[in-house]
Amino acid sequence: MTQAANTNVDHTELQADLGWALGVLLRGYAKGAQSVIADVPGGPRGYQVLTSAVDGAATTQLALANKLGIDRTVMTYLLDDLEKAGLIERKPDPADRRARRILATEAGRARLCALQRQLRHIEDRVLGALAEADRARFREMLQTVAVNIDAQDPLHDACSVVEQVAGADPATRPRRRAVS
Repeated sequence: MTQAANTNVDHTELQADLGWALGVLLRGYAKGAQSVIADVPGGPRGYQVLTSAVDGAATTQLALANKLGIDRTVMTYLLDDLEKAGLIERKPDPADRRARRILATEAGRARLCALQRQLRHIEDRVLGALAEADRARFREMLQTVAVNIDAQDPLHDACSVVEQVAGADPATRPRRRAVS
């Protein structure tokens, strides 16, 4: 595509496109974050597991695998590597001795703290166009959306609409247009 062909792009529409903006932010963040977490066993997944272990969200190995969307077998290898690095430990769950609880070690807590400081610098660079107060607010809003994303399941909403329409009185149902 030539440079002249690109002039037909409506930059206002492009900048208002959520997917485009999220893609640009993600690429900018990922580029910097990769260098920060490159030596964490398992890379980004290892970082997520370590974060979950430190904040207490890693109840059991299976629950953590389900929460993070990681295959159980992959999770086992990932935990093996994190344990070998001294960042986490697995302990029998008192409620179910077959299950394993994932706990951060002191070294794991210290490592996560250092990683988070480095990642904050990356975030500040990516969000550099915003004032400090706006960065904090943006992070809060993004966290709210991320934590509640499952509650906003668009498939569930679409199914509800279909169920409502299917159960509606035929006289009030939307009519299909004839296809020519």
